[in-house]
Amino acid sequence: MKALCWHGKGDVRIDTVPDPKIENPRDCIVRVTRTAICGSDLHLLNGYMPTMESGDILGHEFMGEVVEVGPGAAGKLKKGDRVVVPFTMACGNCFFCQKQFYSSCDNSNPNAKLAEAAMGHAPSGLFGFSHLLGGFAGGQAEYVRVPFADVGPLHVPDDLPDDKVLFLSDIFPTGYMAAENCGIEPGDTVAVWGCGPVGQFAIKSAWLLGAERVIGIDRVPERLKLAETYGQAETIDFSKKDVYATLQEMTKGRGPDRCVDAVGAESHGGDSFGAVVDRVKAFLYMGTDRPQALREAIMCCRKAGTVSIPGAYVGLLDHLPMGAAMNKGLTFRMGQTHMQKYMPRLLERIRKGEIDPSGIITHRANLADAPELYKTFRDKKDGCIKVVMTP
Repeated sequence: MKALCWHGKGDVRIDTVPDPKIENPRDCIVRVTRTAICGSDLHLLNGYMPTMESGDILGHEFMGEVVEVGPGAAGKLKKGDRVVVPFTMACGNCFFCQKQFYSSCDNSNPNAKLAEAAMGHAPSGLFGFSHLLGGFAGGQAEYVRVPFADVGPLHVPDDLPDDKVLFLSDIFPTGYMAAENCGIEPGDTVAVWGCGPVGQFAIKSAWLLGAERVIGIDRVPERLKLAETYGQAETIDFSKKDVYATLQEMTKGRGPDRCVDAVGAESHGGDSFGAVVDRVKAFLYMGTDRPQALREAIMCCRKAGTVSIPGAYVGLLDHLPMGAAMNKGLTFRMGQTHMQKYMPRLLERIRKGEIDPSGIITHRANLADAPELYKTFRDKKDGCIKVVMTP
């Protein structure tokens, strides 16, 4: 089959690789009908994620048709079923799965010892996202082996097109959990750093959860416009305005009640001192993550407010204002998304017409176009916000 494979920093290619096979009774094989490029895939392209190996198949946002089912998953799935696959894997039985903390599953990451050495404890396995998180082949391919298929894949109704349900695989639940983690109360102002795909869904979800005011922060004109039109948010272009001063003015000196860092490890952050230091350290391989958006969120959030972090981080962060966070009494909530918890309820919101996730798609293409589209997305060219591909 054809698949998009990682071969080093900045080097992704379409390769011919062996078709996946059932390896465990709880596996299924999915023929991919739609797959997407996620913002966190750029961390792999840019060489920020350790434990990648040449030939690794990328991609964790995908859906398709079940073509083979292991005996352990036959009670839930059958050949021909149309499913969306969550990017996080979960066994459904461990302590964490029983509490619906699915992305903390104890049994789905075969490289748990490697992850424990880096993080203290191992998170769940992820599709196409390094050997630290399991080394599983991803979904930017014609076919995918799906472990724990009796727990993960979500049946989707025939009357909903792929484009409307594809993002249940990651970014819609991720944005929704980010908004839910905020603990939004009536009258709250929510500020979202980053108006990429996850930021757009955090904005939409903040409205769904009762925010009175939502503000999107970015510097890319197309993303800011989408936040205003699709997200109905007010916006701040951080290349033209000081974010802290502007938010202070907009909230009469109190600051936003809830702040969402939907940027993560590769924040650009303008020309502030911290952002410049981040870029220099990354260039010299003296640091990994660039947390300027998180620094700003901490400083801007009102006292006793909440900072929610769906943005993906990889390693150690420099110069975080933890003194400000502690003395302001901020609450932090973060993590990979507990996908299996959110997918069914968000499917219902789509079915009821409360949200159309396809509204963020800007580019549709074939899988063969993926290497060039990765660079288009990374470089924010051609108005590229979200790429959906058909293998």
